[in-house]
Amino acid sequence: MKIVAAAFCILFLPSVGATQDQSAQQRLTPTDIDTRTHTGAGAGSSGVIGIQTVVLKGDPSKAGLYTILLRVPARTTIQAHEHPDDRVATVISGTWNFGYGARFDDSVLKALPPGSFYTEPPNQPHFARTGETAVEVQITGFGPTATHYENSADDPASKH
Repeated sequence: MKIVAAAFCILFLPSVGATQDQSAQQRLTPTDIDTRTHTGAGAGSSGVIGIQTVVLKGDPSKAGLYTILLRVPARTTIQAHEHPDDRVATVISGTWNFGYGARFDDSVLKALPPGSFYTEPPNQPHFARTGETAVEVQITGFGPTATHYENSADDPASKH
């Protein structure tokens, strides 16, 4: 039985992480990050126009670990939505007003200044708003990710 278990581990477990490039070493300064490709509200974001997404590691649309940097303009509201993957985030700059729930509700927003940490559990609706300054948030999850709005009329993709 031990031989069968060992053979299984040798043959099949290496393929579990095969979709993710785990060998790439990275050391990025803020200047390095600024020179990376910036897309609009890409995979892993809310899809709100004006948001910039910078992929720091992996690919949020594929299986595996990913990290993205979101740059959210001042005076931006993101309606209630959810993602299928478990995500953790840190506020890098600005104050991120963040809340949980199936509908946007100002009364449950919590102001998260730079250095704050929060979670986006899988399939748990959440929403956010920026104030008078832009916000940068770094999010790490395990893809593939997607964004599903609680109210389809709030989905920015439906407005194009």
